[in-house]
Amino acid sequence: MFPPPGALSAGQAFIWMDRYLDEARVGPTWLMREEVAGVVVQSIHFAAEQLGYCSLHAFVVMANHVHLLVTPLVSPSKLLQSVKGYSAREANKLLDRTGGPFWQTESYDHWIRDDSEFERVRRYIENNPVRSGLVVKPEDYRWSSANAGSKAVVAG
Repeated sequence: MFPPPGALSAGQAFIWMDRYLDEARVGPTWLMREEVAGVVVQSIHFAAEQLGYCSLHAFVVMANHVHLLVTPLVSPSKLLQSVKGYSAREANKLLDRTGGPFWQTESYDHWIRDDSEFERVRRYIENNPVRSGLVVKPEDYRWSSANAGSKAVVAG
């Protein structure tokens, strides 16, 4: 991947990276497969609801990346290790893959400082599929917290 142009703030670098990923022209796009996206959503809900590792506020599973808006109740590294570890094992089984990593090692986190920023980030996450041209309305995207059925899809 080529570096972002010039010196960017953390927020600008995040937006640049997100737009770059949304193009999905390079790298694996395993998350486009319904069964793989479902495993990731299941893992996110399990970490929040069964393990109590976070309060889940918003998420979206895109073709080659995932956004989460959470309040961590354990260390972020423990939370991500749980979500990434389980989903990688299950996805690799579905994809009949062995040997290579499923997830990249890095992640980007950002502290939310007030209610208006929280809402802006939540909308940003849930509108990601709209900006990418996948759906017209956020609630139409199956692998997002904006979709009322996203939790039911995992259970059923």
